[in-house]
Amino acid sequence: MKRIILAAFLMAIFTLGCSDKRAEELYTTAQFEERQNNVQHARELYTELTEKYPDSGYAKDALARLLVLNPETVPPK
Repeated sequence: MKRIILAAFLMAIFTLGCSDKRAEELYTTAQFEERQNNVQHARELYTELTEKYPDSGYAKDALARLLVLNPETVPPK
């Protein structure tokens, strides 16, 4: 029983860590796309980040970038 609980706990920690990493990757890629003047793709990436990882630390920054790039593209909260 202890093994099952430990395994579930470790999986939860691993999963949370991976989602933060993926959110960071999306944000970094979106920033790169902005610098390359590929604003449409940057907006898509920021939107994906806010939808898939709304609780990540990057979601707030992604929403702020969406407001700057095009206020109409901001997804509902």
